[in-house]
Amino acid sequence: MGNESVVNAEFFISKLSEAKVTFERALDCKHTEFDDLYPYMLEHPQFFWYKRYVAWSQLLTIAGLCEELGVAWKEEFSPQQVVYLQQRVMSAKVLDFWFEKNDSKEHAQR
Repeated sequence: MGNESVVNAEFFISKLSEAKVTFERALDCKHTEFDDLYPYMLEHPQFFWYKRYVAWSQLLTIAGLCEELGVAWKEEFSPQQVVYLQQRVMSAKVLDFWFEKNDSKEHAQR
């Protein structure tokens, strides 16, 4: 792998990590960049669903690009999260079980 490939891989893994954090923050109804884009929508209940959908789409897009470019992205996720991403559908199962242990220290700090 050439130096350019390593830089590209690092770039995509960085973007994937950012997208994962954004999705997880959206799941927890925490502030994301999306809130700043549509501050007038915060009072509408459907906003949180839409925010999650946008974050999920971004995560799928970057994971898909990593896959196409041969960047090892699966190591950034638990095995179950990889399955969810490969299935591509943001179902209730994804929303309920993305965090395998909702009481984990990592989850609480985000």
